[in-house]
Amino acid sequence: MTARSAPDRLLAVLAAFDHEHPALCLTDISRRAGLSLTTTHRLVGALTAWGALERDGAGVYHVGLRLWELAALAPRGLALRQVALPYLEDLYEATHENVQLAVRDGTEVVYVEWLSGRSAVGVHIRVGARWPLHATGVGLALLAHCGPEVQEAYCAGPLAAFTPYTLTDPVRLRRVLAEVRRTGTAVSDRQVTDDALSVAAPVRAADGTVTAAVSVVVPHDAARIPVLGPAVRLAARGISRALGWQPDGAESRGAAR
Repeated sequence: MTARSAPDRLLAVLAAFDHEHPALCLTDISRRAGLSLTTTHRLVGALTAWGALERDGAGVYHVGLRLWELAALAPRGLALRQVALPYLEDLYEATHENVQLAVRDGTEVVYVEWLSGRSAVGVHIRVGARWPLHATGVGLALLAHCGPEVQEAYCAGPLAAFTPYTLTDPVRLRRVLAEVRRTGTAVSDRQVTDDALSVAAPVRAADGTVTAAVSVVVPHDAARIPVLGPAVRLAARGISRALGWQPDGAESRGAAR
């Protein structure tokens, strides 16, 4: 077995923390990182001294504020959130429903902002949460604008099911992605929970590439897609312009329609 490098061991300690395990004792970190207790103690001490981890009065460790400071520099993280937030708030005021902003990380979406709506629709989302691309509106919007090779590789892989309505047929998924590109809107109907529907639209960076997606999540029984679609596209367009994107004439005419 190949020995793990020092950077790998440090990253393993940080990776021991996630949304289900935000606070860990030294023994738990050692177990989850797959490291000896002695090595874990040394690495945790170094990370705590630097500020990546913090130790509370009970001897339990948490992620430190130093990592939050670094995360604020990520262009697809807090920096994107700051640009997008006024448009997300406008979308919330127009719908009073759950509003989300997400980016793609490999085969998953990562949520970087979420405004909670009034409805009691089941939304299993929080900032930093991850879901497979095919199961969410934002994921479909992002996947539809990936290169053909990325889409084919994704469709060829396992498509996890969360409800009876989750897209698990690659042929149908390809058709859905083509429709998303045609309409500029992605609809995910009861794919994660059987009571929720999301409508999403892509957000473009200054060079025109799709860098994020915005969505609104509503109760399935009360969904008004013809109304929600334009509102979500308007928000996505506003964020895109704020990021420096300038649509060409054809795109402007398409948006007008």
